[in-house]
Amino acid sequence: MARFRVNGVEQELDIEPEMPLLWALRDELGLTGTKFGCGVAACGACTVQVNGNPVRSCVTPVSAVEGTEITTIEGLTASAGALLSPVQQAWIEHQVPQCGYCQSGMIMAVSALLTSNPNPTDADVDGAITNVCRCGTYPRVRRAIRSLTSTTTA
Repeated sequence: MARFRVNGVEQELDIEPEMPLLWALRDELGLTGTKFGCGVAACGACTVQVNGNPVRSCVTPVSAVEGTEITTIEGLTASAGALLSPVQQAWIEHQVPQCGYCQSGMIMAVSALLTSNPNPTDADVDGAITNVCRCGTYPRVRRAIRSLTSTTTA
């Protein structure tokens, strides 16, 4: 049995301990906002937050998240009771997505960064946001992040 909280709800799943968290979320819990990209933790499409930290769920076994709080893109606004998180709103205002496939993982990584560091430098952003966007919307991602901080250059 795997036991953890997902988006504020206690979950108990009868699954193998080595099952990747990604598949537990998608296949067992029906939370399909977290995407499968590469399967080797390189692209970040599968990023979720575990106890507030960004984690690549495609390579994280459920045994590693036993007893933790997991937040997916579906639960990003659950505690605030808002329709969109500030990061999601900035994504819309700055027209970040093109195809959109990487965006849930990117938003989860950016949300975690801004929670731990509300005014990141460009170097902080570069170090923390390693998600891949095949459409190349990185300048828009940076503008969206900057719109949420008081730091404009670094």
